[in-house]
Amino acid sequence: MFFEHSILITAAPTRVLGAFFDPVALAAWWQTTRSVTTPRTLGVYAVEWEPTPETDEILGRLGGVFYGIVVEYHPGRELAVSDAWWLPPDTNPVGPMSLQVTCVMDGPACRLRVRQSGFEESPRWRRYYSVIERGWQMSMAALKEYVERD
Repeated sequence: MFFEHSILITAAPTRVLGAFFDPVALAAWWQTTRSVTTPRTLGVYAVEWEPTPETDEILGRLGGVFYGIVVEYHPGRELAVSDAWWLPPDTNPVGPMSLQVTCVMDGPACRLRVRQSGFEESPRWRRYYSVIERGWQMSMAALKEYVERD
């Protein structure tokens, strides 16, 4: 199972992909509270969110930490994170998984594509993907607004 979504953003691909590494940008569009993201092969990719006040019946509280290792990085073109895990605030980790982010020019705009994959047959993984699908769609729209505004 996986999540994949793309969006057109009227901004340079270097700016769009750069927003995945800039702590100020991450806080603005992904609502992270802390981040350590190293834009190079074998770099750390870790972001943290505040725990949510509400509790999901399967996943527990949302928020927590997503981390992995950068295995591919090409400025303005591609980011790939492997051996990634989500550490929810109160329950067991979800993973391993991978995250691929690509940027390509599509006419006058940049097409951002995000793909997150990894799966075990369980209600927990199915619920995880249903939650992140909505989360990624909202976050990508916020990223579009953020980079197009500046």
